[in-house]
Amino acid sequence: MQRKILYYQTFVPLDDILTTDPVITHIHLSSIHFGIDETDTPYIHLNNDSPYDEQFYHVWAQLEKAYSLGIKIVLMVGGAGGGYLSMSDDYETYYGLLKELIGNKPIISGIDLDVEEPVNMDMIQRLIRDIKTDMPRPLTVSMAPVQSALESDDPGLGGFSYKKLLATEEGKMIDYFNGQFYENYSVQDYKNAIKNGYNSQKVVMGFLWGQNYFQTAQTLSYELKYLFGGIFVWEYSNINNVPMFLNNLKHL
Repeated sequence: MQRKILYYQTFVPLDDILTTDPVITHIHLSSIHFGIDETDTPYIHLNNDSPYDEQFYHVWAQLEKAYSLGIKIVLMVGGAGGGYLSMSDDYETYYGLLKELIGNKPIISGIDLDVEEPVNMDMIQRLIRDIKTDMPRPLTVSMAPVQSALESDDPGLGGFSYKKLLATEEGKMIDYFNGQFYENYSVQDYKNAIKNGYNSQKVVMGFLWGQNYFQTAQTLSYELKYLFGGIFVWEYSNINNVPMFLNNLKHL
């Protein structure tokens, strides 16, 4: 399956992609953070506010429509805003808040772990295991390492080796990797990750809008066919010509 993923953090309308037989396969809603507020109360936030805040009503309504059209809705946890250090300090509390949110939002079909702060790999293994075995329903698990962490065995932004994680029982539970190929979006860099032991069907090649993505993605799609894991773009609001972008995706 070639995934065609949009990261969605700036909540502009999704109308351009909410059409019958959509080209987009996944929307990764970004991003969930954890912390403690001014009253020392633990919180779960969608960006800067509670995911249940009324400002997000239209966002959830549009995502429900996307879900009804067959687009998978995935919840991204972490990113630049962090949250994993808080979870390390009080795992039960923050995992409980995440589990509650999943229970309240049945359209969510997966969780994307974007670890961009140094944490113990044991905690990430525990989180993957709990997502796979303890949530209200089956969910996919994806992760979002930077490209250097896929091309080599060097630690990613989380301070652990994805190659070592992949070799564990929890690593085998990871459904796909959203590789942040922001430094060099090339055919060779993608192949470097595959040569390093990653299954191409599980490696999605991510780019920042504005990078010259189409020729690389088209070449990989042609050479690997169904063995190519797909592409993602950070982020939807930056796409300056959505119809053209969707037309390009049709030709992958």
